[in-house]
Amino acid sequence: MSPDFLSELFSNPLDPGYADAAARRAKEGPPTGWRQGARRTTAVLVAGLIGVLFAVAYRQTVEDEPRRSQARADLVSQIKQRQETTDSLRAQADRLRDEVARERDAALGADQAAQRRDTEAATGLRRVSGDGLVVRLADSPDVDEGGDANDLGRIFDRDLQLVTNALWASGAEAIAINDQRLTATSTIRKAGGAILVDFRPVTSPYEIRAIGDSDLEDKFRDTTAAALMRKVADAEHIGFDTRRADDLNLPAATEPQLNYATRPTPASATPTPSGTSSKPSGGG
Repeated sequence: MSPDFLSELFSNPLDPGYADAAARRAKEGPPTGWRQGARRTTAVLVAGLIGVLFAVAYRQTVEDEPRRSQARADLVSQIKQRQETTDSLRAQADRLRDEVARERDAALGADQAAQRRDTEAATGLRRVSGDGLVVRLADSPDVDEGGDANDLGRIFDRDLQLVTNALWASGAEAIAINDQRLTATSTIRKAGGAILVDFRPVTSPYEIRAIGDSDLEDKFRDTTAAALMRKVADAEHIGFDTRRADDLNLPAATEPQLNYATRPTPASATPTPSGTSSKPSGGG
């Protein structure tokens, strides 16, 4: 680009074709006669067509609203029914687990039963109680429930991962998120707009309860994770607070599906067909 071209571009930004069209229009004057009538008729027809389309769309929306409301109500009812069924089955499973534990402790000796209880408590397979810390995380009040799942005012799965890892590093002995006990194989993941803890959905507010020593709260407040969450809470108005709690009761986790390693069976030697030699041809 030469300097002359740039000067011409800035001094005459209007394309010559537009200038010729404007001059021709000014010379011909405003449309009269059949031209003016055609333009008015076209404008009226277009406006009428747009109005008809809006009316049809509005009527269709009004007619479909009862069906959508009924479908939404049916889905909500099914979800509540499934949740009640799940809660009932979970309570039944807990009762059966407690019964099995009592029968097993009765069959074992006192020392073996105590050792097994300690092992199950440490691995998350037994209910535990004790003093500890409660960390509460909640979505921002400004977040729309049906809005973008990536809104910065929401609590993400990585936030729960960050806080729980910081609690473990601070000396927590047992942790539960909304009554979902964490173990060494627990997962905290995001699926669409929901957060799953061991494939079970949890919703805001998220209450992370941890059992540990009396200095657990002080150690957690000094972690990088707590400092980051305080900064995010100030910037995005999410809920983040901690409080010391006495006599926390954490439920037992679901028993994991264990996989056992086995020694592979050595492959037997392939038998040599009769009448043939295993030596190479011409070998001595």
